[in-house]
Amino acid sequence: MKKVKLELTIPSVLKDEPIFYHICRNFEVIPNIIEASFSTKNGWAYITLDGEEEEIGRLLDYLSSRNIIVDMR
Repeated sequence: MKKVKLELTIPSVLKDEPIFYHICRNFEVIPNIIEASFSTKNGWAYITLDGEEEEIGRLLDYLSSRNIIVDMR
């Protein structure tokens, strides 16, 4: 099991999408939201993920495909 810290920058076009629902539903990871803020322009979130390295990689690919900027901390 691996633990990673991420900062996500979420574009405004996704503000109404249930991103964290999709993370919980479609990936074998345990997300923990440390801090987050969303506005009409964009959003950001500091999160940790616990999971297998391959599954975390799959999730990072998904986030990139949705134009979510991921900064590994």
